[in-house]
Amino acid sequence: MKRLNLVIAALAALALIPSTSLAKDKYVFGGGPAGGTFQVVANAIQVYGPIKNGDYSVKAQSSGGSVENLRTVDSGKVDFGTVYSGHVYLGRNGMLKNDDKKYENVLAVAYLYGAPAQLVVKADSGIKSVKDLVGKKVGVGNAGSGAYANCELFFTHMGIWDKIERNAMGYNDAAQAFGNNQLDAFWLFTAFPSGAVIMAAQTNEIALVDLDADAKAGGFYEKYPYFAKLTIPGDTYRGVEDDTGSFQDSTLWVANANVPDDVVYDMLSKVFTDEGLAHMREQKKTFKEMAIEKGVNGIVTPMHPGAIKFWKEQGVLK
Repeated sequence: MKRLNLVIAALAALALIPSTSLAKDKYVFGGGPAGGTFQVVANAIQVYGPIKNGDYSVKAQSSGGSVENLRTVDSGKVDFGTVYSGHVYLGRNGMLKNDDKKYENVLAVAYLYGAPAQLVVKADSGIKSVKDLVGKKVGVGNAGSGAYANCELFFTHMGIWDKIERNAMGYNDAAQAFGNNQLDAFWLFTAFPSGAVIMAAQTNEIALVDLDADAKAGGFYEKYPYFAKLTIPGDTYRGVEDDTGSFQDSTLWVANANVPDDVVYDMLSKVFTDEGLAHMREQKKTFKEMAIEKGVNGIVTPMHPGAIKFWKEQGVLK
């Protein structure tokens, strides 16, 4: 009886221990708007078994997107986030539009996938360069979107932003307007093949403008080094048989500088395995780009120490 009383007393004492002392450390991962790819990243990492059942927990949290994630990761309101490499670079250097604050607590963890620029015109339009768009009607993406922001950035750099008739609209609406001869061209900043461009090619003979050639000639890469050159392969779209040069921004996984190095290292060690990458690709085909050999693509700002350790071990960083 005495032994039973001791057991009961011990159990009662355990019940008085605050539950927080037994709980896992929690880390918040900033995603994006519901249904968007940024949010899929956060959700996928949250539910991945080796992380979910590990020594800490990750909670996906929706957000307004890249710039909001930059600010909340910097402030420590969230621990991880998805942010375009361009916003990390501009934010770190106090170059964001109407915001000269320097966001220096945001450190890169890994490259996830790229968002390439595409400019669609009619094959017989004679438009070979963005400078040929002067006086033309152009779809420039939804106002407030990354597509719109990057169109404004590039076209302003090329000296034509204020010389075109801008039409802020989504990709599908732009493709329809293009097909109805209400637009001379439309801009996209998304993975290819794009359904909107496929739609446009069904009703018109289309061409893609070589944006890489314009960027090189205009010194765009020197001023904005986070953009990476790429090629849209020929026959990606009906009627466009030749390869077309372009550029892309990179979607990065970032972390607050105060996140422990071992947590960042552990997360990378679990996600960037064959099983982890297969899990990510099951969530969305966009993640097919995720790979060890591409792990630091598009990163031109400081990396988290935990990430540096991981990528050096993988032979990606020297």
